Amino acid sequence: MNQFHRIRRLPPYVFEQVNRIKAKARAGGADIIDLGMGNPDMPAPRHVLDKLIETVGKPRTDRYSASKGIPGLRRAQAAYYARRFGVKLNPDTQVVATLGSKEGFANMAQAICGPGDVILVPNPSYPIHAFGFLMAGGVIRSVPAEPTPDFFPAAERAIMHSVPKPIALVVCYPSNPTAMVASLDFYKDLVAFAKKHDIIILSDLAYAEVYFDDANPPPSVLQVNGAMDVAVEFTSMSKTFSMAGWRMGFAVGNEGLLSALTRVKSYLDYGAYTPIQVAAAAALNGPEDCIHDMRAVYRTRRDAMVESFGKAGWDIPPPSASMFAWVQIPEAFRHLGSLEFSKLLVEKAEVAVAPGIGFGEHGDDYVRLALVENEQRIRQAARNVGKFLKTAETTLHNVVNLKKVS
Repeated sequence: MNQFHRIRRLPPYVFEQVNRIKAKARAGGADIIDLGMGNPDMPAPRHVLDKLIETVGKPRTDRYSASKGIPGLRRAQAAYYARRFGVKLNPDTQVVATLGSKEGFANMAQAICGPGDVILVPNPSYPIHAFGFLMAGGVIRSVPAEPTPDFFPAAERAIMHSVPKPIALVVCYPSNPTAMVASLDFYKDLVAFAKKHDIIILSDLAYAEVYFDDANPPPSVLQVNGAMDVAVEFTSMSKTFSMAGWRMGFAVGNEGLLSALTRVKSYLDYGAYTPIQVAAAAALNGPEDCIHDMRAVYRTRRDAMVESFGKAGWDIPPPSASMFAWVQIPEAFRHLGSLEFSKLLVEKAEVAVAPGIGFGEHGDDYVRLALVENEQRIRQAARNVGKFLKTAETTLHNVVNLKKVS
């Protein structure tokens, strides 16, 4: 069979290789502690579930829905931005509901990117940030993932050495996978940079509410004066309300860009199931106790991970936001790369992590650990890893011999 053009542009999905080993180990009876995928394990809030149940099964709500989101949901998202960021949005023209932020990114790529168009993307970064544009025919140039002043000279060089000139720049803070958080000052410089170079900012803010420094909640790029001229921001209900499987997110910001996204979506989908949209509006308009509870759970897990893995001999820098820790591979194993190290952890320690190479080649010295298991399981994972690290010399000797044989 022919290799299709767009499929040829996609490398093998790295995480699937770890998933296969994980499935094989579980089939053999192993109790794998899965810190790989950022898949929330907490239930959605009760009042949100009640609203879903109340709305399901009515003839009016079982019909096709609205591709850009029902009006009540778009108003709820606009109210959230006003409350949380002090940003005023027109729900009719500056808010589009998406099937999760991932779909929003992919369809925005379809809307704005043509064959050969250049996009600046952080490396490492969440895969859809690059591959959404690759599938649309675009070309990716890497820029640093760190939101520091050093970002801008590197981005300048990327623009100078790109032909044609880049059309857009992707940012993601709090970052998946690195957990770094941007300041409002960084965003001010970013908006000025985008205007200077006439490029679009696409900001992924999926982890806006998963933070641990109560005095400094992550800002939105749209808080910057003039950002609405050049920026669209993507948010998600997945982590804030543990609604990952509901596939509910938003794109907000520049009217022209959102109009293009709306037009693409109108050809591809009829929007999320209406009861899900109604329940999502109830989440955004409802009490925020559930958000505080979510943060408390992730903070407790983060502290347990940092403490227990540190005792086991693997130091974990405590993330200030997101549901992930971004951790350098222990030095003895670093030469293997993140994929082989991740496979070893499943086979020898019964712990699954996400290999950093899956987020870009600059992530290959790292793995990502997700805070998706309870404290007890995290501590058990640390004990397993501690035993594994103590056998590092023997394990590495065996790996080298296996490679020689193969």
